[in-house]
Amino acid sequence: MSDKKKIFIIYAHPEPRSLNGSLKDFAVTFLRSQGHEVQVSDLYAMKWRAEADGRDFPQRDPHERLVYNAASRDAFINGTQAPEIIAEQEKLMWADAVIMQFPLWWYAMPAILKGWVDRVYARRFAYGVGNKGYTRFGEGNLKGKRAMLAVTVGPEREHYAPRAVHGYIDDLLFPITHGILYYPGMDVLPSCVFFKAAAVPPDGFDAVAAQYRARLETLFTADPIPFRAQNGGDYDENFHLKPGLEGSKTGFAIHQR
Repeated sequence: MSDKKKIFIIYAHPEPRSLNGSLKDFAVTFLRSQGHEVQVSDLYAMKWRAEADGRDFPQRDPHERLVYNAASRDAFINGTQAPEIIAEQEKLMWADAVIMQFPLWWYAMPAILKGWVDRVYARRFAYGVGNKGYTRFGEGNLKGKRAMLAVTVGPEREHYAPRAVHGYIDDLLFPITHGILYYPGMDVLPSCVFFKAAAVPPDGFDAVAAQYRARLETLFTADPIPFRAQNGGDYDENFHLKPGLEGSKTGFAIHQR
């Protein structure tokens, strides 16, 4: 990473002294040491409100029935969203790369981070873009940016293998990598997953940090996950993968070239 870049880290862990918190601090220090600009949204420290509701649209008539996606569209177009939503959208537009860093809780991101997505991903900003709203999965307002997940997980890697009882880690993260990051256009790198996070001893942090450093060093050079673009010719008018592609296979993996 020789050129100066701008990196936005969305961080969601309640304990700054956790492995996740230490890795976030490491990432910020390392990236800045390489000459890059870094912004961090520490959602717990910010006391981010996870609920998506009428408070997100200060100029909306509170007596009217709330249709959230319509209110989201109108507020985004008119510049009347809640200030904290606008601030996070500006960080996304500022960034060359986005890192979502969080612990895997109950097979998903923490609720506070899901609430960030619900509120910040406004209609006409992250979805409902283009002709009939069909600009998505590889297109959209975030196209040209890179994205990566940095995730701490409790059990060991073998528990998240393709045939393991917990499910394959790439499948568990697919709703985020494909449905949240790739949907509005970002190029998504393979996730950086730190297994057995709770079992890392104090003297084991350097090895974990080295794993993260190796991924941060290739943030702008590594090949992204080869997701199929929705409008790239692989899907029919119902957005089904066309006959002849992937045979009779089903599942998340068919949406990669």
